[in-house]
Amino acid sequence: MFAAERRQLILEMVRANGAVSLRELARVVQTSEVTVRRDVRALEAEGLLDRRHGGAVLPGGFTRESGFPQKSHLATAEKTAIADLAAGLVEEGEAIVVGAGTTTQELARRLARVPGLTVVTNSLLVAQALAHANRVEVVMTGGTLRGSNYALVGSGAEQSLQGLRVSRAFLSGSGLTAERGLSTSNMLSASVDRALVQAAAEVVVLADHTKLGTDTMFQTVPTDVITRLVTDEPSAQDDRAATELQALADQGVQIAVAGGQSGGAGSGAGGEVPPAGRQPRRDVPLPGQRRTHPGGPGPQPLRSAVSLAEQQQQARVADMRRR
Repeated sequence: MFAAERRQLILEMVRANGAVSLRELARVVQTSEVTVRRDVRALEAEGLLDRRHGGAVLPGGFTRESGFPQKSHLATAEKTAIADLAAGLVEEGEAIVVGAGTTTQELARRLARVPGLTVVTNSLLVAQALAHANRVEVVMTGGTLRGSNYALVGSGAEQSLQGLRVSRAFLSGSGLTAERGLSTSNMLSASVDRALVQAAAEVVVLADHTKLGTDTMFQTVPTDVITRLVTDEPSAQDDRAATELQALADQGVQIAVAGGQSGGAGSGAGGEVPPAGRQPRRDVPLPGQRRTHPGGPGPQPLRSAVSLAEQQQQARVADMRRR
């Protein structure tokens, strides 16, 4: 395929979907992400689209929100892997809140197998995914239906969450940066997400690599409130996504990468791993501690100055007696 044909196809995909990841563009046009990134840069120079970390959007995409039909076809494999890994965090008998979004919808489909679970949600799609689960109780907020993402928003939704307390909140959004945390393009959705966060002891963000480094209008979860991020592994060429993961980890966010290398805490699709370029923390003894050598004896108690003096005095007495 010639460059002009390839770029025309890229432009058509972005116009049809609102936002498309570089990985998906490369798959469709059957070329490398490096080539696609060069094409996207050329199209941006012509003012035909805007680049985002790991993808491309229509011009002015900072404030534009794609509808559900468009979102449901973006990064589908990545969302599935993220949902598989996130579902492993939920325990039997737990009470959680799940926000609106296509990734959280995938999570809900897997939560139907967790017995004794209570799920509070403002998403019709999440509730639908759990509607026929025998041992899962679904509690829906009140509010006004927002048709673009099938979510309940407004004061009714926020008031129904007052006084609620659960173990975890699972949220998605339009963008995630280390500087501002999770954000979304709609003010009403952002307000309900904040209420969901207030109800939870821990906050788990589900975000595929296309959202890393993307900043949108309304902040929902500041970085210092995010307990854990579940994401997919960015490509080797996506340096900015890797840099964003590093920055999030540096601020204390636990990173779980679906499809990444196992870091001991995870299994199967992925696990707890340091972001690309992040070196494992070395064990450093605290002040007052003493290192021990592998296979050697443990730390020995220090002899006091008094006991040493006594031993020296006894040695001198013994020497005098010998004389």
